Amino acid sequence: MRKNIKITAAAAATAALAFGLTACGTASDPKSSSAKGASADASQALVVAASPTPHADILDFVKKNLAQKAGLKLEVKEFTDYVLPNTATQQGQVDANFFQHKPYLDDFNKKNHTTIVPVVNVELEPLGLYSKKVKSAKELTSGQTVAVPNDTTNEGRALQLLAGNGLITLKDGVGTSAKLSDIKDSKGLKFKEIEAATLPRALNDVDAAVINGNYAIEAKLSPAKDALVLEKADGNPYANFLAVKKGNESDPRIQKLAKLLNSDEVKKFIQDKYQGSVVPAFGAVQS
Repeated sequence: MRKNIKITAAAAATAALAFGLTACGTASDPKSSSAKGASADASQALVVAASPTPHADILDFVKKNLAQKAGLKLEVKEFTDYVLPNTATQQGQVDANFFQHKPYLDDFNKKNHTTIVPVVNVELEPLGLYSKKVKSAKELTSGQTVAVPNDTTNEGRALQLLAGNGLITLKDGVGTSAKLSDIKDSKGLKFKEIEAATLPRALNDVDAAVINGNYAIEAKLSPAKDALVLEKADGNPYANFLAVKKGNESDPRIQKLAKLLNSDEVKKFIQDKYQGSVVPAFGAVQS
């Protein structure tokens, strides 16, 4: 059993309030885990927020097999949504997070006036179309319902996947921020917007659903085997990365973790554990 801390939205909101009442002096304390940049105390534990699968799994591997030798104390806090890891990072409740891709972060920063920045790419979780009612995408017919993520970037990503596989036609020039209103021809399909984390549970209520790779894996789905259609990894802009509040990129603990997350050992762990359902995507994040 993991000793990590799994945080639901309600619990994290309560923790955030408590933190706001008790941690007013954190930013000025050089021994705090949220100390900025090169001034951070390298002997303090690095606290990283992460989605349970595969992000916390990968961090657990680093913690158990690589961190001690590198002189890094690592603590992993699990979050089950896509909002609180960024707000916790911005507020200094955690030092970094690992759960998101660049289009999502760009949209989040714009809407919430946050200053989270990527450090290094780690892995890609291909988005897939799943169904318990049809065995191939071609079997989806007029009048049937497809569920898609309701957040801006993942909905656009889902619609691009459907369009790329001939299930819908999008308006000319529509990119990754596509919305349902940008569908030029739905081929008679109906669409339902649902929070990304709950999409696997919605499979019994719709004819098909486009599900993020991490949530598919948590629901015991195998993207490489069970998806009717699956994103291609080559040239994919949706790699997940380690991220920090702007100004903390030079924290020596962050630099150590970034190097470990892009190591040969982590690459082998991802390939062996996920068998193509998650793929290594190392290197600098494209601006």
